[in-house]
Amino acid sequence: MFRKTVFALALGLSGAAVLIWLGLWQVARLEWKRDIIANAGAMIAADPVQLAATLDPVADRYRAVSVTGSFTGEEAHVLTSTREKGPGYLVIAAYVTSDGRRILIDRGFIPETEKATPRPVRAVDVTGNLNWPDDMTPSTPPYDASRAIWYGRDLPRIAALLQTEPVLIIARTDTGDRVTSRPVTTAGFRNDHFEYAVTWFLLAAVWLGMTGFLLWRIRMRTD
Repeated sequence: MFRKTVFALALGLSGAAVLIWLGLWQVARLEWKRDIIANAGAMIAADPVQLAATLDPVADRYRAVSVTGSFTGEEAHVLTSTREKGPGYLVIAAYVTSDGRRILIDRGFIPETEKATPRPVRAVDVTGNLNWPDDMTPSTPPYDASRAIWYGRDLPRIAALLQTEPVLIIARTDTGDRVTSRPVTTAGFRNDHFEYAVTWFLLAAVWLGMTGFLLWRIRMRTD
């Protein structure tokens, strides 16, 4: 009986310790993710600055910027949809700044029926947020050249196709031509760590309960 009791107790306590450690790790991750979201939110809402000559995809992600220049009429269309308007496309447009840089502007959403509508060359000042989207995954289909449709904002390849720098500004406000802006917000940031922590702590409680039941069964069998 003694050996069985010690084994059950050791197994129960060690298992519970691991589960509690995982819960505490998720609590730490929760705070880490909250800090990331808070910092991103502050950067998104900050007053815009001029577009720097050198950019860091990590340090400058979500930085608010303003540019002066013109759309060139060249575009990439990324398949997407909205709850309100259904299927459509994100318009990723080539843009030439007043100092001659060719960059990309994510102008926002158009319905499917507007894909072929011309959006001509014109001067527009744009305020928005820098982004290096992580849309592309191993399961994302490649560019469909026959239909001129992208399935994700593949920044390096779109930049190569439109002969721009791999720099993307997501417009904060509408840039005209019936394109509805989709500004950057923190609404899409996932933070599931609280739920994960609760799950691990509940599993630890169940594990301890099962251990207590096992110890009770061992005792009853030897009485």
